[in-house]
Amino acid sequence: MAQETPNRDLRDIAAIRAALAALPGPSAVAEAEARARDAVLTKPPGALGRLEELAVWYAGWRDDPRPRIELPQVLVFAGNHGVAARGVSAFPAEVTGQMVANFRAGGAAINQLAEMAGARLDVHALSLDRPTADFTQGPAMSEAEMVEAFRTGWSAVRPESDLLVAGEMGIGNTTSAAAIASALLGGDDWAGAGTGVDAAGLARKRETIAAGLAANPARSGLEVLAALGGRELAAMAGAIAAARMHRIPVVLDGFICSAAALTLWAERRDALDHAVAGHLSAEGAHGRMLEAMGKRPLLDLGLRLGEGSGAALALQILRGAVECHSGMATFAEAGVSDG
Repeated sequence: MAQETPNRDLRDIAAIRAALAALPGPSAVAEAEARARDAVLTKPPGALGRLEELAVWYAGWRDDPRPRIELPQVLVFAGNHGVAARGVSAFPAEVTGQMVANFRAGGAAINQLAEMAGARLDVHALSLDRPTADFTQGPAMSEAEMVEAFRTGWSAVRPESDLLVAGEMGIGNTTSAAAIASALLGGDDWAGAGTGVDAAGLARKRETIAAGLAANPARSGLEVLAALGGRELAAMAGAIAAARMHRIPVVLDGFICSAAALTLWAERRDALDHAVAGHLSAEGAHGRMLEAMGKRPLLDLGLRLGEGSGAALALQILRGAVECHSGMATFAEAGVSDG
């Protein structure tokens, strides 16, 4: 088990950066043993395709050559955005709080998918009565506000979990995600329809992003997270980083979760080695974001809901990979000739 960094030590961006510099890697021994096991399972070499690669990857992070997925956790973080008042979403900001109530009542898509996956679901609403600032006028969050949200995400990860999905809810957050991508990857074509805005709404969204970039000159990943992000994006980044500290593999969700992860990747290029992309979102620029981070999605189903829904569904793919790897018999055990 990796050494824990207490939440109280994450007092500012410099401290978070120091924690990222101390991230552990996978177990080379467990990976080698898992690869050796895969070579003698009752199947032709490579017959399970990418499932074999995923099983070895998971074994390395769990330091167990024959692992199981028994305690997955789904985290949903909710936050409100000041830029929502600029008409960048098809829904009013009040929907964020209403959806939090729906999550807690068990009525959302993520509730069904988490239950199907046997995952614990925890919902965290972050100061919904206090939206972030309008980032066209300056930073969305102060350093202290961003760090507070990051710490919330960090603390929300249960150390005994063996897989993590981080999801979100926040009206206006595809605008923040697109602005983050533009700031860190360049280009001005990251905005999409999000919740389904019309042409006029999309134009407002692009204008808002351009104004936000002008008001907040390019900075490091964590500084961009504070300047252009939202509390739920900062919390997702914190949860993804904490999972790495505990060697808990992560399944990334869609466009917004990937933007949160991108801020960690911008700080340290291998910060997401413990994460796989769960799916390719219908948000047009998501594929380019994943490509930049070197992530190949497990699913492509045209999803654009958020909540962690695509990642929770992809969790089943990873579980299938691990179950085959750990549960199948070897040729010797089955008494089958290996040729």
